[in-house]
Amino acid sequence: MTQPPAAEFDFPPVVLTFAASDPSGGAGIQADILTLASMGCHPLSVITAITVQDTLGVEAVQPIDADWVADQARCLLEDMPVDAFKIGALGSVENIAAIAEILSDYPEVPLILDPVLASGRGDELANDEMLHALRELLLPRTTLLTPNSMEARRLADVEDEEEPSLATCANRLIESGCEFVLITGTHEPTPQVINTLYGKSGVVRSDSWQRLPGNYHGSGCTLASAIAAMLANGLDLPEAVREAQDYTWHTLQKAYRPGMGQFLPDRLFWAREDDAEPRIDDDALPASPDLHRH
Repeated sequence: MTQPPAAEFDFPPVVLTFAASDPSGGAGIQADILTLASMGCHPLSVITAITVQDTLGVEAVQPIDADWVADQARCLLEDMPVDAFKIGALGSVENIAAIAEILSDYPEVPLILDPVLASGRGDELANDEMLHALRELLLPRTTLLTPNSMEARRLADVEDEEEPSLATCANRLIESGCEFVLITGTHEPTPQVINTLYGKSGVVRSDSWQRLPGNYHGSGCTLASAIAAMLANGLDLPEAVREAQDYTWHTLQKAYRPGMGQFLPDRLFWAREDDAEPRIDDDALPASPDLHRH
């Protein structure tokens, strides 16, 4: 049998995402797929839950059976090499346990965990039992955790402080086992959005961004998937975080509102216009994304 030319074996970086389906296309696995493809990766997808939702909010969530989640992933992983994992909404404790078991077989592959705990409207997507499972089973395997400030405080579960600092939360989360934590500051009362990357030794980098008007559906999914894509493309983590924020800024700057609710990031902005450069003043802080979440 004739073998194809060697060049045909070349393929883009492969990223596997575990997430819930969002039929609006704004967040969830649809957002992950769009982002990963836009940034030059081949996306693999494992659906953890199906939802009834639109740009206004989430009406219902139906977790996928954990065996089906595991079978989806195992089937893909036995067929293709994966350069990075990305995790979003997981649907159930059983799914968390199943995914943690799978990931334990791939300790060398970076994992980006976006802890989707609630929708932008406040619809609950993770109960206390799921939070406990996240802390115990997934954080020790996580390369980078990407919570907003509210998610960071909830995940850190700092009992001795009513309103713990974000640095305290990051330290607690790193003590739980994850290597890095990127806390986004959209929900903080600051003139600009400050996103801070923490590691075991403290702050790795801090980026200040101009606040954009509007609320966005799926920006957290976009940011986490973009970081996974940049890692899969070979960037070091701090640079991957920076590049992913820049990409997310462009998606939000070009966001559109096809429904009656939140704006949707335009993850294919580069295919529509060639004048989407960020408005950066060399003497000022860089303009960039208002990372409103989910």
